[in-house]
Amino acid sequence: MENIMAFPLRYCLAGEHTLERLRQLYEFRSPEIVLARMNVPNPVMAEFARTHQEGFCDYPDLGQRLAFWDAYTREHMPIHDDSMPSCYLSEFDQGLYGGLFDGDVRFLCDPKTGWISSMVPPILKDWSEFDRLSFRTDHPWWRRYLTQLDMFTQGAAGKYGIAHFILINGVNFVFELLGATEAYMSLEERPEMVGKAIELAHEVNLRIHQTFFEKVPLVAGGTCSGFAQWLPGRIISESVDPFHMTNVDYFEKWGRGPVERIFAEFDGGVIHIHGNGRHLLEAASTMKGLKAIYLGDDNGYPLAFDILPEIRQKVGDMPLVCSVDYPRFQAALEKHHLIGGVLYGVTNVPDADTANRTMDRVRGYHR
Repeated sequence: MENIMAFPLRYCLAGEHTLERLRQLYEFRSPEIVLARMNVPNPVMAEFARTHQEGFCDYPDLGQRLAFWDAYTREHMPIHDDSMPSCYLSEFDQGLYGGLFDGDVRFLCDPKTGWISSMVPPILKDWSEFDRLSFRTDHPWWRRYLTQLDMFTQGAAGKYGIAHFILINGVNFVFELLGATEAYMSLEERPEMVGKAIELAHEVNLRIHQTFFEKVPLVAGGTCSGFAQWLPGRIISESVDPFHMTNVDYFEKWGRGPVERIFAEFDGGVIHIHGNGRHLLEAASTMKGLKAIYLGDDNGYPLAFDILPEIRQKVGDMPLVCSVDYPRFQAALEKHHLIGGVLYGVTNVPDADTANRTMDRVRGYHR
């Protein structure tokens, strides 16, 4: 009998099969399974790079952003990998949180990724200005947020998903208020004010991301993700970046609590760890509600792919996501050296035919 329940996203041709593999990774934490997203040259990205300059820019035209994501996700359709088509609201990845408190939101265009991201300089001169801060639903930045959510939800409907975007919570929010140096100093000198800021951060982040899930429908009962692709339930994307430059004790004192608290408001969350934060892996991997860790690569540190056996020992069966270029991935695939329980973002794949032939082998791969 023909299945009358079609997969909700037209730009994902084998959606049910893809979901099953992603469930095995994130829900069942299968230590055997290997997943991959194949990144081949995308002419839509090439056109974006040709027509956009790197550097500061204005808040973009939403119609143009929708057209970009529609074309970009549609172009990936012939590749039958473990990805879930989605767009990322990079316009709100930092600036929204500061903009809601009258920060000077600045946008930055990255032609290599297609992102137009945002951030703010420190909002406060010092802690004496903190008490003037309050969250308002009539703020222009809140209205802008709702408008973009509504427009993207309508524009993406039935074709591709809308990925969760980063939280700026806990000490990350203190960075927004005062800058990194003053934030770190305040952990020792003004801990009571840091505590107040963390409470405000929780209130604001909770409101932002509850609203996201109220407006953005789940895809087959799960959340689209820029790096994790899809996870079951309402999953948020947290950050422990401030603790990359501290020891683990600071993470335990100031980081774990706010992250676990907001994970509990949803169905859990994911985090990313940069190269300079790998000393946090063992502790961070034990956070309640954590579903996956993306392993970033940074100059001056070994590639995550090269030290996956060591990382796996630190994090147990926690699902991992990392990047690797195609020649290295292909060599490890041939030698049966790939670590299981990992979604590999494979870069520099020559073409769609190569990607699909490789995926045939990936789907049959078991540790």
